[in-house]
Amino acid sequence: MASIKTRILVISDTHGDDLIHKPITGTYDVAIHCGDLTEESKLDEFRVSLHTMLSIQAPLKLIIAGNHDFSLDTPVLANKLADNTTAEDTDLIKRTYGAFGEARTLFESDAAKAAGVVFLDEGNYTFSLANGASLSVYASAYTASKACTWGFQYRPSADGNDHEWDIKPNTDIVITHSPPHGVLDYTEHKTRAGSPSLFAAIARAKPKMHCFGHIHEAWGAKVVGWRPTDIEDTESEFGSALPTHFTAIDNDRSNLIESLASLRAGKFDTPDSAAEKAARRKRYDDEGCCTVTQGLENDQTLFVDAAIEGPSEGAQQHPWVVELDLPALV
Repeated sequence: MASIKTRILVISDTHGDDLIHKPITGTYDVAIHCGDLTEESKLDEFRVSLHTMLSIQAPLKLIIAGNHDFSLDTPVLANKLADNTTAEDTDLIKRTYGAFGEARTLFESDAAKAAGVVFLDEGNYTFSLANGASLSVYASAYTASKACTWGFQYRPSADGNDHEWDIKPNTDIVITHSPPHGVLDYTEHKTRAGSPSLFAAIARAKPKMHCFGHIHEAWGAKVVGWRPTDIEDTESEFGSALPTHFTAIDNDRSNLIESLASLRAGKFDTPDSAAEKAARRKRYDDEGCCTVTQGLENDQTLFVDAAIEGPSEGAQQHPWVVELDLPALV
């Protein structure tokens, strides 16, 4: 099947701020925002994020919510409104966060649609791109949380039967807010925060790319090679237990493209390694992004944590520009 090289800009976790780093070569086939459009789910923050997406030169702009965007999650917003006992409090909340569905209408206005903005609920989608490629996408805003007080959250379970990730076969790109367990999900406390059930779904579907955010300090990109299997049945393929990053990943065919940890100066750096890191940081600053052009084999997936907000106050990380070979329209 013929393929078409497709240029994709990926960002996440802008938290109501415009981009500091903007790619100098700024035309794309698709732009993706992986959620946390806001910090406090305020209407003004949504307006800034929409302006950011509208400023990107791409005929298709795909957007999902994140846990901070709770006013897009109607039951959560309803609970917050119910917690307020006075009419004055309720009126203030509605002015700040909007009435039910008001934040959503910003992304579904005629102006947004004309600019190619598509707000994605959880599910599978197919798009015909202007460059002649076909793009199949699975999207989900959901993240695991024991408290479940923010938007689009579910309670994790030890057996992994906590959320249904219904990714169709041959999906090109999976867009989630949550990372998968075991890939680009280390927190600053050196614990993994990703979802085991999401990793299992990705291991079974093997999309070309899985992009996400949520864990700011895990910003980076990694190509993962999957271990070969002889049969298609996913339950038999991995046994009764969920596939994990220990059982499903072929480390010999995997490589880290870049990560925040690999860019930071370390106490064990030699003068040469420190200079090399500084040169990479300067190149990303000059180009306004990090770019992935590595071709993928059929049993490889590119993982991208595209969180823009940095781990320190006021810091921002670079957007990702990815070149993928997508199937041509039939």
